[in-house]
Amino acid sequence: MSVITLTRLTDDDREQFILDNQRAFRYGAMEEFGMRDDHLEEDGEIISRRTIENSIDGGAAYRIREDGRIVGGLVLKIDEETQHNELELLFVNPEVHSRGIGFAAWQEVERLYPETLVWKTCTPYFETRNIHFYVNKCGFHIVEFFNRRHPEPESPDEPAPDGQYGSESAGDRDGMFLFEKQMKRG
Repeated sequence: MSVITLTRLTDDDREQFILDNQRAFRYGAMEEFGMRDDHLEEDGEIISRRTIENSIDGGAAYRIREDGRIVGGLVLKIDEETQHNELELLFVNPEVHSRGIGFAAWQEVERLYPETLVWKTCTPYFETRNIHFYVNKCGFHIVEFFNRRHPEPESPDEPAPDGQYGSESAGDRDGMFLFEKQMKRG
């Protein structure tokens, strides 16, 4: 049985982390849509470099390792005050999918952050594999669906300097499910 561990992302691994993340997200979209995908943020990517970099810079980034070998990554945003924390990114390299690595990594996150009251995360509607994972494996519940008729409440009405709206560059998280997992009674 393999051992799944999390190690903090190092500066010298940052570029590879970004590329691995983009490859994993691109794989998920290709698996669902094939070449007709129209969910790209920039440069043909499902998740932009800027989105990943902002996540890394504002959170705690980890590499997922199986028996010491890098097989994925994740980024957490930890609020020490409220203990309402976020899983911003989680990816497992496509060649090791369906081996329980993502679930084992999530269990390690819960072990590392036992004071968490609520975990939150988002995933796009087309990532049925992710939806299954969060709901059926990890115990999250869908609490909201962001779309043009129900935009993310934190999104500003005016475009940002780069011409985009809100925190995401792909349409105010249009088509994104918000998940929560209650860990403890507050």
